Amino acid sequence: MHANYPQGTPYPTEVPPSRRSLLLFALSAFVVPFAGNIVDAKQATAPPKPDNQLSPDAALKRLMEGNDRYVQSVSRGRDLERERRLLVDGQNPYAAVLSCADSRVAPELAFDSGLGDLFICRLAGNFVNDDTLASLEYAVAVLNTPLILVLGHDHCGAIEATINSLDEGKPAPGHIRSLVSALAPAVRGSGHQPGDSSADVIRQNVIDNVNKLKSASPILNPAVEQKTLKIVGGLYRLETGRVDVLG
Repeated sequence: MHANYPQGTPYPTEVPPSRRSLLLFALSAFVVPFAGNIVDAKQATAPPKPDNQLSPDAALKRLMEGNDRYVQSVSRGRDLERERRLLVDGQNPYAAVLSCADSRVAPELAFDSGLGDLFICRLAGNFVNDDTLASLEYAVAVLNTPLILVLGHDHCGAIEATINSLDEGKPAPGHIRSLVSALAPAVRGSGHQPGDSSADVIRQNVIDNVNKLKSASPILNPAVEQKTLKIVGGLYRLETGRVDVLG
């Protein structure tokens, strides 16, 4: 028997809502329409560069065609004033590039791209950390970028500093040691021995970071599996400017 209910009075069939459930209900009533507005606005806004809406394979083809022009020194002229105006209210880059910070490697030039074409993350050693991963997730989830390229290059100073630190058993100075820590797995994974060149380590580092991105949840891995995103590696050759794609 339930106390406080006179005989013959039907028992209540619903439990009165708690303050917590009322709060959650109120929040959901606010958040769901807000999220819907974002989606509606995104769908209603035309991309500033319609030509950048490409499949992953088409995006890679376009990227490498741009590199061919760069190598042959026949880069296209750009109406930068017009591009700036187009991009004031948004962007839809057709590719994202995780590149080394080396001053000799400039992705916009190397792929003969205009403003708003490439979403670029640069740091010495072109490796994935929380910040670069978050940035690339933004490019894919929000900007609908269909391609990510991890771009290494020969004679990489960050890789060579890592090799020297490990070979000599001496910590790198200052915050450079954080680069050494991030790049050390590529040195070990390449089977590098003291006296070897850095080429195999540079290649291994690109491969390692491509694999990290391909397996990254919750955004990149599902996009790769659904074939809406392609992630590849590349090696930039300083002497020629040619980019060799690694599968």
